[in-house]
Formats: sequence, C-alpha cells, structure tokens
Amino acid sequence: MTDVLDEPAEILGFDPFEPGFRLDPYPRYDALRARGALFRTAGGLLVATAHRMVSRIFRDPRFGHQSGVRGPVPFRRGSGGGGGTRWFVVLDPPDHTRLRRLIGHAFTPRLVAGLAPRAAELARRQLAAAMADGPGDLIENWAYPYSLTMISDLLGVPYGDRELIQRWSGIIVRGIDPDFVLSPAEIDERGRAFRDVAAYFTELVRDRRARPGDDLLGQLTRIEERGDVLTLDELVATCTLLLVAGHETVVDLLGNATLTLLRHPQAARELRDGDRDPQVAVDELLRYDPPVQMIMRTALVDCDVDGVPVRRGDMVLLMIGAANRDPAVYADPGRLDLGRRGERHLAFGAGIHYCLGAPLGRLEGSAALTTLVRNAPGLALTDEPLRYRDNLMARGLAGLPVRWR
Repeated sequence: MTDVLDEPAEILGFDPFEPGFRLDPYPRYDALRARGALFRTAGGLLVATAHRMVSRIFRDPRFGHQSGVRGPVPFRRGSGGGGGTRWFVVLDPPDHTRLRRLIGHAFTPRLVAGLAPRAAELARRQLAAAMADGPGDLIENWAYPYSLTMISDLLGVPYGDRELIQRWSGIIVRGIDPDFVLSPAEIDERGRAFRDVAAYFTELVRDRRARPGDDLLGQLTRIEERGDVLTLDELVATCTLLLVAGHETVVDLLGNATLTLLRHPQAARELRDGDRDPQVAVDELLRYDPPVQMIMRTALVDCDVDGVPVRRGDMVLLMIGAANRDPAVYADPGRLDLGRRGERHLAFGAGIHYCLGAPLGRLEGSAALTTLVRNAPGLALTDEPLRYRDNLMARGLAGLPVRWR
C-alpha cells in the first residue's frame, strides 16, 4: 500500500500491513486484549478488545455515529463519503429508530423464511456449475454468484445489471475502511461508486414505484405508518446498504467458513451428517472468523468508561474479532465447536444497531454450507497460497482455490 494519509500502526495500535496479519490476525488480537479491555493508542484512538467492553459500548447510548461530532482521529477526510445518502445503520436515534422501524415492516421473518427454498436450490445449482468447471476459485465460481443472485432477486435487480452492481459493492465495502488506510485513488473511486450506485437505485426505485412488484424493494416503496413513508433518498440509501451488507458480507462469510471447515474435517463431517444444527453451526463459524472484524463508534458526550476518560468526539474501534475470541467468555476460544451455545457472539453487533439482516445471513449461510458439505465431500484446497482482500474492517478471501477429488 502506498500514499496512505497517516501512519496506520500509530493510530490503530497494530500494523494491518504486517506480514502474516491478514492470514491470521488472531494472535495480534490476543496481544491487543492483553493491553486492556479499553485503551488509547499513540494516535489517540480508543480500542475496545474484551467481549464485555465491546458489547457494553454497542449498547451504550453515550456512543453512536453522530456526524456532527468531530474528534482527533481522521476517520473520514475529503469528499466521496456517501454520494449524498446516509445508511440508517450509521444514524443515531430518533432518525435511526424511525428508519429501522419502517424498514422492519418489509424485512420480516416471514419474508426471510420464504427465501429458504430459493437459497437451497440456488446453492445446489451454483455448486453443480462450479464442480462441472473443474478445479477453480470457489469464491468466484460459487460464493459470489450465489450471494449476488440472492440479493439481486431480493431487490429486483435485472439480470443484465448484476455484474455492474457487484463491481460497485466491492469498491464501496473497501471504502468503508478509514481514510488513513486508503490511497487517494481509492478514496476518489469510492466517491464515484457511491454516486453511480445512487443514480442506479434512484431509477430502480422510481420504476418500482410506477410498477410495484412483490420483491423487497417493491414492499419498501409501499411501506406507510401513520402517514410516514420512506423518501426517495432513504430508499436509495437502504438499497445501497442492502447491496453491500447482503452481498459482500455473505461472500466473506462463505469464504471464511468454507476455509475453516476444510481445515476442520471432523466439523465438516458433523455438519454433513446432520449432527449439528446448521444455524447454530453458522453462528460458531461467525464467532470463529467473522466477516466484520471491527467497527467504529463515536463518543457523543464526555464520559468515563471503566476509569478511562473519554471526550466527546473520541472514536472507539470495537474489535469484534478480538471479542469473539475472548477467553473470559468462551472456553478454549481458538477451538472450533459447531455445537457451541451460550454467550452470543458479536459478529452481528448488539443493542439498537443489531443487524436487521441477521436472520437472512444465517439462512443463506446455513443453506449454502450444508449444500457444500453434502454435495462436495471431496472438496480440498490446492497448493496455491491464500489471498485476502485488502479490507481492514472486513475480513474475506480474495480467492479460494480448490479441487474436487
């Protein structure tokens, strides 16, 4: 990486470009946790590492996303942050409360449950196509098309436009990272992608309003509660959020989980033979190697957290990957146990911002992974080195080279 805006290691308290970090960040997370549940780095960033602390700040109303609050850490600089749209997940109450309630009227458990047959059929069909092609990249040939088709069907995106929105979503999820780990070119590219995807969904929303459909977008355009409706900008922002959260994170879930199962053949056999509840297994895989590794919060007021003074505007890095391996909460946290129950992992967050799409993520993950282990028992890694994407906040494979025995 070149042309970064600041020294990331000084701000973060660890070097995300350190050799070996992307292959296995968890030893570094253990070292960070040893520094304390909450500590301040040399660059002024607060870092929360322990499960109890990350969970607490997720739920603490003194921390949020208030865009008007500015602190010493340059998380966003320059233009290109969002193309004029604001996702409801980065809003604070009462705006967040209103939008989440309205969107929740369309994104119902009934809707998610109705997608189960489609998810299972699509996972089987896409896996058969990947196997017919012979050895190859399981991310490119299976995880990406499966996830992209699911979210495109949900939003009513025409088939011919899907490669275009996949490219935009990849750029946007990279752009979620703080500016101090992005190059100027990546920041500019992020801005263009936000503007392009906003223009695209603006036309799609207008079309769906004129010709209502039964997909999620069609339902969102018809939501009304006591005269309150989603505005055009809010619908566009929601579509962009669903595209990124419902596509890129599912790809990362499938890639990380598949690699984990290939490295733990006994666990894969348990899932294949029906000895484990698929959705419980997905939760353990999310705990073990989550797609979202860390997330930011901003202090909205001056306060004290476990003796650590916090100033209004201070940014806190919530280390989800470290919290999910906290030995104070999970017995033998480095061990994969697909039957593990108990304390909820933090891969979907907690509190008022707990992921609205968590049931859909579990459904897609369980359908795809059970299909994989039952229909491709001879799946194996090749000798090619693993490659991870450059993202900091998210963790996902750039490719997963496999062969079929």
